[in-house]
Amino acid sequence: MLDVRRLNMLRTVAARGSITAAAQSLDLTAGAVSQQLAALRDDVGVDLLRPDGRTVTLTEAGRVLVEHADRILAAVREAESAVAAVKGAVGEAATLAALPSTVVRIVAPALTALGERHPRLTVTCLVTDQAQLRELALGTVDVVLGQRYHHLPEDTPKGVEITPLLDDPLLVVTAADRAGGRPVALRELATHSLALPPSGTDCGQAVLQACRQAGFAPTARYVTTDTSAQLALARAGLATALVPRTAVDPDAPGIRTASIEDRPIVRRLFAATRRTGSADPTSAAVVTALRTAALEGREGSALTDGHERRGAATGANANPGSGRKSGEPGAAAVPGASESVRTT
Repeated sequence: MLDVRRLNMLRTVAARGSITAAAQSLDLTAGAVSQQLAALRDDVGVDLLRPDGRTVTLTEAGRVLVEHADRILAAVREAESAVAAVKGAVGEAATLAALPSTVVRIVAPALTALGERHPRLTVTCLVTDQAQLRELALGTVDVVLGQRYHHLPEDTPKGVEITPLLDDPLLVVTAADRAGGRPVALRELATHSLALPPSGTDCGQAVLQACRQAGFAPTARYVTTDTSAQLALARAGLATALVPRTAVDPDAPGIRTASIEDRPIVRRLFAATRRTGSADPTSAAVVTALRTAALEGREGSALTDGHERRGAATGANANPGSGRKSGEPGAAAVPGASESVRTT
């Protein structure tokens, strides 16, 4: 009988392109994965992989087996969800993949609430720049907090359930001592030095497309996906930033925000889970916490046109986190893409 764990390893190698990459995602050594794949090859009596430079590719037999593995593993997950639904209890472990810009205002409050409501549940949070929808299919994460911009088609991958969380507009962010603060027309930014994400990212493409529709090509003086860096540049008076509202700490001093009145750029935040016939109580609890945090964040700390936070320091010498009281959510530094957050 075929070993389900070995089938999952073969499937992961096919998705990652190499045994080393698959081993990293499975938290195993490359030697252990190679050993198990060799045993799977012996089980079926035919080669499943062939070397291809620094990567590996599936043989025809391997391709056929992966197609069956997809269905087999989906059935296993369906069975696990059905049993969990009958039990009706939240489990002890879940993995969440989230965008860095959502950690302070959504993820941290959600994980705090989960820890209070379900103290036995441990959530491992992978903070990454890209929505990991593929990881749902591979089974390496249970919930994804992702984003879509209005210019992109809403194409939901097969087997994925999407729960809308929040429409999150980009705000124009400048130093607090700069004039203005009223809602701005996008074309007014044609003469500004901007801090923007790379044009190859979803947000960068959304900004570029909106600016072109407004009749100009944006001048990106600073290019970074790090929203905290964009805010620091704006606070110092070096650039104007376009930053999602949930990524702006409402207590941060030294900045002024304004909405875009004519061509709003909006990202739609969503929670994604694997689609199963029976709802998994654990994933459902995580999604509920994220949705509640998103709604509370929107209602409790929405930024208005001309919103300004000077605090104890403003301008170039302001400390980005100095407006946050000790012990409040978001006081800790936001982890990087290679770090994880765990709550118990």
